[in-house]
Amino acid sequence: MIAIIDYGMGNLRSVQKGFEKVGFKAIVTSNPKEVLRCSKVVLPGVGAFKDCMKNLKKYRLLDSIYKSIESGKPYLGICLGLQILFSESEEFGIQRGLDIIKGRVVRFPKNLVSAEFNSQSSNRLKIPHMGWNNIKIVISHQSSVTIFNGIPDNSFFYFVHSYYVIPEDKGVIATTTNYGIEFTSSIAKDNIFACQFHPEKSQELGLRILKNFGKMK
Repeated sequence: MIAIIDYGMGNLRSVQKGFEKVGFKAIVTSNPKEVLRCSKVVLPGVGAFKDCMKNLKKYRLLDSIYKSIESGKPYLGICLGLQILFSESEEFGIQRGLDIIKGRVVRFPKNLVSAEFNSQSSNRLKIPHMGWNNIKIVISHQSSVTIFNGIPDNSFFYFVHSYYVIPEDKGVIATTTNYGIEFTSSIAKDNIFACQFHPEKSQELGLRILKNFGKMK
């Protein structure tokens, strides 16, 4: 059984439906005991970093997340579920994260410029980064090999975010994406895989990511 952690933020039902579509049972829960009982853990979410951490504390879910990861269970973080793994975020002041992955979460710089420019349109990029963009697979860590099984390099996935992660250890970077700058769009370390893009919104290739995660042991 896959536990999708409900901390009051994010479109959790779409993630659950995605897993069900590819043949895996998943429950949406805010019960720490249920999280610990399940064999895999998923933390999706959109919104503010500070609110996410506040709600995880409110529902007493932090300990179950730490224990699940420490026990070796596969962990999938989506969007905000990637960002809170890091030491801190600069969103609305410095906010402390889970500090499982050393590094920071920072905002896209102002005046992002696309390398693609034509006379018919501005090359200024909007923030948030919203819509389809491609990923470049950059490592062959075992968990990333499993997750990206059947996913061609430069495949397109759906993004919605204004902040991105900067890991201290570049060895955890699984994919990068270019949006005016090259940023880390997913990380992999041991039993952890987390992505800035939304597999549940990324059609067939997104479902492949969910299916591959469901097969992880």
